[in-house]
This record gives sequence, structure tokens and C-alpha cells, in this order.
Amino acid sequence: MNLKVSCSPHLRSPVNTPWVMMQVIVALLPATIAAIILFKQRAAFLIANCVITALVTEEIIQKIRKKPSTVADYSGVLTGLLLALILPPSTRWYAASLGSIFAIAVGKHLFGGLGANIFNPALIGRAFLMAAYPKMLTTFIAPSSVDAITKATPLALRKFSGVITPTKDLFLGTIAGSLGETSAVCLIIGGAYLLWRKIADWRIPLTVLTTTTVISAIFHIVNPLNGSILFHLFSGGLLLGAFFMATDPVTTPTTKTGRYIFGGGCAILIMIIRYFSGLPEGVMYSILFMNALTPLINSYTQPKRFGE
Repeated sequence: MNLKVSCSPHLRSPVNTPWVMMQVIVALLPATIAAIILFKQRAAFLIANCVITALVTEEIIQKIRKKPSTVADYSGVLTGLLLALILPPSTRWYAASLGSIFAIAVGKHLFGGLGANIFNPALIGRAFLMAAYPKMLTTFIAPSSVDAITKATPLALRKFSGVITPTKDLFLGTIAGSLGETSAVCLIIGGAYLLWRKIADWRIPLTVLTTTTVISAIFHIVNPLNGSILFHLFSGGLLLGAFFMATDPVTTPTTKTGRYIFGGGCAILIMIIRYFSGLPEGVMYSILFMNALTPLINSYTQPKRFGE
């Protein structure tokens, strides 16, 4: 009988960081492919730019910190891909590169690297670009537009013109918007894959979608020009945020109750911004705000130890 002596843990799970990151990337493939089909070479170049810049920045920072390379864990690829998908197709190359550098350097490594970041790095990168290039980040083009014809997003049309985009266009993605936000059907497929593989906790997206449904239904009854339930679910970055941003395990609460609170808070803030602010969309700001509240939510929802 052969005895093998080793340090714990003795049972190892095949689930590790590279595997989890790759599953999220796979879930984003439908939206990525749709973006390339709809926006063609603009989408392909923007995605390649963000991913490559994110990887190069990741490698340089790890060398400066004298730590092993983390390129192979795919976290840099995922951050670059997510950032590209939440940018307008007409974003200039230098802005996309700056956003990727900021997302990795500030959003991720300033807090200590993967697992220590407080905010979602891709959203931090977009928030930086929104502050640096507000006009560029709010200028969108029509799908398959060779001449880069500008077009308002469905949320901007509703807010500033009172025009409601047909649900079919929102579902298929034949609308103006950020690269990965336009096709609702692709995001639903990707989100379903994440839930099926148990990469994302279902509590946050369920709460986001349910709360959005309730609020939009009430406001639609008051005034149909406020937009229907499906309009608000399928437009903007709600689906992308609910499935891929708000479910980030590092920046969201660790408790089940906390995740319900997090998802509900995100949806309420999104709808407040959509209805009452000067901005047509608020997914980015709502998730970042709730990221900041995550430690507080955790502290109030942690179960008490036996005997306390």
C-alpha cells in the first residue's frame, strides 16, 4: 500500500480563477458576435484594442510589482472585453486604450489586484472616459453604418423626444447603443449560460429584473410614454449590467440577503436616473454606487455566530 504525504487541502476543485473567467467570456460571446455583425470592423477593432491594452497593462504592472504574471488567468481579457462592450462603437482608439489602462491600473491594481478591488474595473474605466470624453461617450451610430451616421439610443429617444422604440428592434439589436448592449436576445442567452453554469448567483439578476419590472409597470400605467416593462428591460445596459456586472463576486455582497438588497438597490437607482435625472441611462452609476455600499451591506447582513 502506497501512502502519499502532502499538505492540505487534499481534495481540490477543478473550479479555479482561469476557468471562471473563461466561462464568463464564453457567456459574452453571443453579444460579442452580435456587436461585430452589427457594427462590423469598428466593433472588432475596439474589442481588440481594449483586450490587448488591458493585457499589456496587466503584464507591466505585475512586473513593476515584481509579482508573477497573471495574464493566463483571463481576468485582464475579461476586463478589456467588458469595457469594449460598454463603449459606443465610434469610440476613438486612444480613448479606448486610456480606458483599459485606467480600468486595470486604477480599478484593479490600485486596490491590490484581483479579488481586492472595491469597484468593477470595467465600469471604473468607463466612468473615467465619461468624465474625460463626455461627448464621445454619448455619441452613438446606427448599426451597419458605413458613414458613421449618428443616431440616438432608445433611452435618449424616449427621454428627450417621447419616442418609444419597437420591442422587436430592442430584442434583435438593430438599434444604436454601446457595442454589447443592443441585442437583448444575445444577452439573455449569455446570462442564462452563466446561471446554468452557476458562475453567477441568480439572486442579483432576479432582483434587478423584478424590481425594474414593478417600477416600469407602475410608471407605464401613469403615462405610456414612460416606456413599457419590456422597453426598460431590453434597452440600455440593464441586461448586461444585471448578468455580467452586478454579479461580480468580488464587488458584490457575500450574503444571500445582501445580494437581494444589492440587486434591488441597483434597479431602484437605475429607474430613478432614467425617469428623473438629466441622463437617459444609469446602469453604470447605480452599480458603482452599490459597489461602494457592499461593505456596509455585508456588515449588516452577516449571520450572527452561535451564542451571540
